[in-house]
Amino acid sequence: MKKLIILWFLAIAGLLHAEVINAPASQELLAKQIPVVDIRTPGEWKETGLLKGSIPIMFFDEKGGYNVDRFMLELKAKVDTTKPFALICRTGSRTSMLAPFLAQTYGYTVYNLQGGIMTAYSVGLPIIPYQ
Repeated sequence: MKKLIILWFLAIAGLLHAEVINAPASQELLAKQIPVVDIRTPGEWKETGLLKGSIPIMFFDEKGGYNVDRFMLELKAKVDTTKPFALICRTGSRTSMLAPFLAQTYGYTVYNLQGGIMTAYSVGLPIIPYQ
């Protein structure tokens, strides 16, 4: 019983450090060198390009389906999840769902880039073609 209480406490303590920071994509945020994960689809990356330096890892497919295990494997392979990282999509709708999930479930500190790539375009952030 004592072991269960300790495990429960550790799980809750990890969640207490979880945080979602809602902020638009900006030059100030990029200057912090926080990794940005673009969760859009390859078709969207080709259509609009990527925020320079971002890491493309699709979460939702074209039909709205998703595979959490596949996403988590790729995320952990490409991003140090012990440090804050940011999520970007087209307008911020998908990241506003995914960021709290990652924070609450895994205890991550996640920036939700409100307005998505559309805001990045509007404020003149560097966009590169998807290869």
